[in-house]
Amino acid sequence: MCYFHNTNQVPFFFFLLIQSVGSAIGPSLFFLWDFGARIIAWVELREDMLEGRCLLSRAFSSAEAQWSCMSYRFDVTNEKRRREIDGEDERECRQRKLCDPLDYRETRAGTPSELQQSNHRSEGRGVEGGGSDYRNGGGGDSSDSGSLNEAGGGDSSDSDSLNGGEEERGDSSDSDSLIDPIGRDISIKCLILCSRSDYGSIASLNRSFRSLIRSGDLYKERRQNNVIEHWIYFSCHLLEWEAFDPIRRRWMRLPRMTSNECFMCSDKESLAVGTELLVFGKEVTSHVIYRYSILTNSWSSGMRMNAPRCLFGSASLGEIAILAGGCDSRGNILSSAELYNSETQTWLTLPSMNKPRKMCSGVFMDGKFYVIGGIGGSDSKVLTCGEEYNLETKTWREIPNMSPGRIGAVRENEMPATAEAPPLVAVVNDELYAADYSDMEVRKYDKERKEWYTVGRLPERAVSMNGWGLAFRACGDRLVVIGGPRTLGEGYIELNSWVPSEGPPQWDLLARKQLGNFVYNCAVMGC
Repeated sequence: MCYFHNTNQVPFFFFLLIQSVGSAIGPSLFFLWDFGARIIAWVELREDMLEGRCLLSRAFSSAEAQWSCMSYRFDVTNEKRRREIDGEDERECRQRKLCDPLDYRETRAGTPSELQQSNHRSEGRGVEGGGSDYRNGGGGDSSDSGSLNEAGGGDSSDSDSLNGGEEERGDSSDSDSLIDPIGRDISIKCLILCSRSDYGSIASLNRSFRSLIRSGDLYKERRQNNVIEHWIYFSCHLLEWEAFDPIRRRWMRLPRMTSNECFMCSDKESLAVGTELLVFGKEVTSHVIYRYSILTNSWSSGMRMNAPRCLFGSASLGEIAILAGGCDSRGNILSSAELYNSETQTWLTLPSMNKPRKMCSGVFMDGKFYVIGGIGGSDSKVLTCGEEYNLETKTWREIPNMSPGRIGAVRENEMPATAEAPPLVAVVNDELYAADYSDMEVRKYDKERKEWYTVGRLPERAVSMNGWGLAFRACGDRLVVIGGPRTLGEGYIELNSWVPSEGPPQWDLLARKQLGNFVYNCAVMGC
């Protein structure tokens, strides 16, 4: 499986690109190198354009470099470029829109005189095709989606991309083959090696690239070729979500969820599957699901399960997810389970578990789905067993002592079962780990002996309230702990990671940010 470890530089992708397909394209190798250099120049220029200022010596000859640093704007429409130079301050310059995306065959910067002539011509004709094309390609200037793209380039365009038909019109030169000399198939093989953080910039090259990225086909190809990047999505404020790219260590803010106060205050579960983030909650008398898509950078609702529920255990594997147990709208504890397919957006009812349970956890391990712990029975007893679902035989098998058990401090204080959070468990390389928030320890499950043992300590500032407010997740080949110390005021959040294959727990501080220090929901999306 291919994980990204060093994608801080855009040229890294093109070295992989040439290495992977150079032998296949033969005489086209020189073109591919030239194409890579052109895109690098365009992406670098585009990043400067997003900042609103540029050293013109990068784009023009040395004889013209006397215009050392000026505010400017490029408008590119039908092979025309326009430059405006004025005395705007930096804030005004940041607010100006960047228009039509640049075709990858037109990356040469014109001279100042050519730009002035193009300016006069384009002013007479106006802008064809709509000024929103650049935003549809992944830039965006809205407060929400702009935050996502400015922070890390984004992996999608904004919600305006849903406006029908606009992107399909345009230049016939936008070929479906993407990179004409090497064809569509090899073009896609090259693009899947690019970091998903760069997809917003690549989508702005022309309509063919944008259509490919927003169709989701590129993510399917990545999944089939085991090219996966994991991003962490979590919420420390109600209805507000942050995303973090642990490879480039960049923060992104998702658009704010739009819902009523009942949903905002209800118990919520979250799940990342395929290219979607699902948030489950309740509105007045019925359950509701909000779906965020990285392809459109927008939230939508209206999806319904076959048997709506809350407080369930869940986990995802590629494009599918399984949800088991939980409570219905009347508070009845369920034993039923469902499978969700994010590509078809359909729900399939699975056979029921052996025992009904709520407030349980779910993981995938060794290709099977496991439900761990929870509360069940009429007297709401804590369950120490787990259950295994075999996707091939479609059967459940009970496994004793699979839950890490209730924490000692909870037992001593005789707190109610519902006061404790569901088991904090995660799977890395088909090994099951748990966070003991009371003793601040990390435990590992021995699948042969069916017992837990301690492997090390949790990060010092991983504070929680009986497990609530702390996230313990698998993120590729590492475990991630997200939380912060209990402080007055706003506080801050820390992301710590540990790679189990490298030895006993040695936690690496990935990031720290001024946020609420209570994690309401967290999910890791790998695509």
